[in-house]
Amino acid sequence: MRPSLIGLLGIAALLYLWDLGASGWANAFYSAAVQAGSTSWKAFFFGSFDASNFITVDKSPAALWVMDLSARLFGVNAWSILVPQALEGVATVGFTYLTVRRWFSPAAALIAGAAVALTPVAALMFRFDNPDALLVLLLTIATYATVRAVEAGKTKWLVLAATLVGFAFLAKMLQAFLVVPAFGLVYLVAAPGSLRRRIAQLAIAAGAMVVASGWWVAIVQLTPAADRPYIGGSQNNSILNLIFGYNGFGRLTGNETGSVGGAGITGSTWGPTGLTRLFNASFGGQVSWLLPAALILLVAGLVFTLRRGRTDRTRAALILWGGSLVVTALVFSLAAGIIHPYYTVALAPSIGALVGIGSVLLWRERSRTWARLVLAGTVAVTSIWSVVLLERSPDFAPGLAPAVAILGVGAAIAIAGIPLLHRRVVAGVLAVGMAAAFAGPAAYTIDTALTAHSGAIPSAGPAVTALTSGGGPGGVP
Repeated sequence: MRPSLIGLLGIAALLYLWDLGASGWANAFYSAAVQAGSTSWKAFFFGSFDASNFITVDKSPAALWVMDLSARLFGVNAWSILVPQALEGVATVGFTYLTVRRWFSPAAALIAGAAVALTPVAALMFRFDNPDALLVLLLTIATYATVRAVEAGKTKWLVLAATLVGFAFLAKMLQAFLVVPAFGLVYLVAAPGSLRRRIAQLAIAAGAMVVASGWWVAIVQLTPAADRPYIGGSQNNSILNLIFGYNGFGRLTGNETGSVGGAGITGSTWGPTGLTRLFNASFGGQVSWLLPAALILLVAGLVFTLRRGRTDRTRAALILWGGSLVVTALVFSLAAGIIHPYYTVALAPSIGALVGIGSVLLWRERSRTWARLVLAGTVAVTSIWSVVLLERSPDFAPGLAPAVAILGVGAAIAIAGIPLLHRRVVAGVLAVGMAAAFAGPAAYTIDTALTAHSGAIPSAGPAVTALTSGGGPGGVP
């Protein structure tokens, strides 16, 4: 194992495990379910809120299973509940690194992993007991398996990826399927073999995903209502109603029976919708620090690889990570139903991978004018956006925003003029640009790790002006 990877995992572990017990029961709604599952195997299986198995939580129980087993081994306490979440976070950082490293340089992989570790909402959710931690880990491992499938054309890797997506469904239901279009597209476009073979392999993988996600649903649906707890969040004690209603299409349309409805395509009770949603006061500081850079680098990379062969790995990686990012981000941006800013932790691996892959790609092509200008623009935009986000918390690190602005803009100018610089200065320019890009999210992430969080809707980083949110236990209004 490379020392850089060991160091990266060590930093992630420190961020996610430091003073973890300070958050206590974190989301008491899920902690109560863990307590129930640690004493009753029936509560364990169904994801019951209580040991008497009166009602379940409003999610499928895979994320609870991990915490339940930990609580059975080490007793019910804050550490036994939260440590598995933290370790899932460290593993997510590690698999992001390994997935990028599979096709690209250690530098690209290190940047990708560091971007995930230093995403504020990641530090929040990998120190919390909501289902998102397991969801993100399983989808990241599924991305790794998809990379292996694309490079070798092996059905077993594609089936593994589909199976992992299926188990991710058991962590947070339909959100897990947002990556499926990108997985299917990249395999159809870039995997070796004939088109007919690729389509057949995807059909097999689809079957595996249905089985992996549906076995628990089938058991619950076929169990008589008198022999199981009431399905929490449903309107008719049906797991299918929960999947496709409250936790499904209702999240998109806002028409959630038993909840609050949306206000059309321009807004909802859960905040304004639209393409700028991920940049607003509620969402911006959670995840969007490197989002502009990821989108710029995605477009630049696709244009750069446009004329390459069908199986080109750089383009395949951009389709894989970029497709996952774009689809998930669009759903979060346009959903008129219940949505909370911490959901955006699902974007962190894709953003990190695109920044790592794209920045190293352009740096290697820096002898070309267009590559230098795009890279310089990316650094400048990232720095300026960091300043905007930092200024939303005016009492937090007041000297950081001016420093980021000066370093970022200065590095951007220097990158654009690299041919005029001495070789010894070039490495320093790169370091300054990286520091400017990561300073803001790193500061927010450290603040998040040093702050205790509890309740149904936690938020990463310091207080933000004009921030609004609401909700109840488990994200239920």
